[in-house]
Amino acid sequence: MTSSLEHLTSPDSLMRKERSAVFRIETGVLKKIVDMLVGKDFYWFLPVILAKSTDPLWPDAGASLEKKIELEIYGQKVRTMQSMIIHKRVLVSLCHGKFFILSPNIRIETRDRSSTGKHLYEFTQLDLEVAHAKTEDIFKLFEEILAESISYIKEYFEEDLQILGRKIEIPKVPFEIYRRRDLEKEHGKDWERSISEKSGSPVWVTDIPREFYDLEDEASGEWRNYDLILPEGYGEVISGGEREYEHRKLLHKMERDGIRKEEYELLLELASQRRLKPSAGAGLGIERFIAYVCGAKHAAEAQPFPRIPGIVPEL
Repeated sequence: MTSSLEHLTSPDSLMRKERSAVFRIETGVLKKIVDMLVGKDFYWFLPVILAKSTDPLWPDAGASLEKKIELEIYGQKVRTMQSMIIHKRVLVSLCHGKFFILSPNIRIETRDRSSTGKHLYEFTQLDLEVAHAKTEDIFKLFEEILAESISYIKEYFEEDLQILGRKIEIPKVPFEIYRRRDLEKEHGKDWERSISEKSGSPVWVTDIPREFYDLEDEASGEWRNYDLILPEGYGEVISGGEREYEHRKLLHKMERDGIRKEEYELLLELASQRRLKPSAGAGLGIERFIAYVCGAKHAAEAQPFPRIPGIVPEL
């Protein structure tokens, strides 16, 4: 463990004025985002922590988990939530056409990710989903969220930014859009790091192969998936996509990827009944976004009790 991480995980670090500045900015960002979404008639649902179904995070090449947590309650096997995507698909199909959740995610990252400054084994996602939405709708919504959040912080939290020595510009919208295949040709497999370090503002990257529930065009082989990459080396902060809703395609991809169908019975049942609605959505990593706004070296600085891979805090 580096000395900087030792200092960060010490309870005494909570007394530092810089930590207080980060927490005030985080409060301001969350208030702004929630007010914006509620003002756009989004429902605000409470999160799920334990469930039979969760995001398999496979075959996403960006996932790097040391273990997945399963336990038994009431005679049934359940899993800790890695993301609420399966629940989002059910909610958007049966309950309400647009909503958001501040959802805790538990992903036991490999220990070598402690030094990236971006990874945590517990973090919070702003998860949202919109029925019948397209990629472009989600792009526009999140561009507004990021630009207005940063504008709000610059206007009302200037003193805290000064404490942190942070100068941040309001990103211009719309953000540039790149295809993952083109970036791989130019930068190789490490394209995310390259584009994050070289870009002066957030950029969208499309066509990213992901899990069975995301839409894959059968004719072209391209995915209707996307990431938002932050500048200054902060990397991916939003991951999302348009969703599969046809039963045959879901079954085919689950069999292709070795996904256990019995863990997703309700989703498959809705699809077979043609009740699973097409939708699009995404998740914004709150701690990573706060780290970017504040110019923090590690996303864990946005947590009072840091959840850094390989390090278990005292409390």
